[in-house]
Amino acid sequence: MSARPSPSARRRRRWPVPVAVLVLLAGGFGLYLFQPWKAFTSTRVDEAPPAAAAPLATPAAGAPAGSASPSPSPSPAGSSLSSSPSPAGPGPAAGPVEGAAGSFQSGEHPTTGTARLVRLADGSTVLRLEDLRTSEGPDVRVYLSAAPAAESKLDTLGEAPVELGRLKGNLGNQNYAVPAGADLTRLRSAVIWCARFSVGFGAADLTAPGR
Repeated sequence: MSARPSPSARRRRRWPVPVAVLVLLAGGFGLYLFQPWKAFTSTRVDEAPPAAAAPLATPAAGAPAGSASPSPSPSPAGSSLSSSPSPAGPGPAAGPVEGAAGSFQSGEHPTTGTARLVRLADGSTVLRLEDLRTSEGPDVRVYLSAAPAAESKLDTLGEAPVELGRLKGNLGNQNYAVPAGADLTRLRSAVIWCARFSVGFGAADLTAPGR
């Protein structure tokens, strides 16, 4: 008749179970945090250029002759977006107006493409990324930064950056609405940024046309 194992031997046999559970939990958390498979995947998003706002309404029948149609709001003083003259008389609103733009510089990941601000006839502004090519990663977002690209592409977003949302895809052409009230006069670069690890994938200086 075999002898029963001692209590200490039984404890030694049981300890691998909780350790294995802890290892699995730690491994799962690490996969969630780093998402290493994204180093081998790509997502392409191709959106059309931002469209002009709806045409202004023509005067209704019987309206007084010579009544003026509303004119677009003037650009804020010092804005990096240029303004175009209002069309004479009633008719469609002006189309999108190209503003500040620049090419991406690589940060922690190779990044190429162009970022440009586009003002629509309704006064809203869109950041458009064209021919973008960068890496996928965990929690990657698009920002407008007060810092120049040389800084924001690596480790700083400057004071009060403006978040435009999660990166839709690491390849292609994409539009991001700029929040109303954002002070474009102080925002100097567009940045692709990993919020989870505070790392810049790449950035583009936004330079006004003609400068």
